[in-house]
Amino acid sequence: MRASFTAPLWQWEARTESWWFVTVPADVSDDLADLPLPPRGFGSVRVRVTVGSTTWQTSVFPSDRESAYVLPMKKAVRTKESLEAGEPVAVTLETVDL
Repeated sequence: MRASFTAPLWQWEARTESWWFVTVPADVSDDLADLPLPPRGFGSVRVRVTVGSTTWQTSVFPSDRESAYVLPMKKAVRTKESLEAGEPVAVTLETVDL
């Protein structure tokens, strides 16, 4: 599965020093939830992500609060791509098999 979307960068208020996310849109989250995946911690799905010129592998996690999957945005990516809170982030997300 491959999807591209744009969503704002937001900070998780419980851990403001380091936890930043982009919420995966509802239609893409629904597609992720429908995938037959092996059991993983917290219902996570392994993905390859591209933001700007940066590509990395991580996992997206279902969020009850967001009613969607959320994509963690590590500091190295935020710094390299000059991402700021509330700004839209263009994301390409692709599931990976392990």
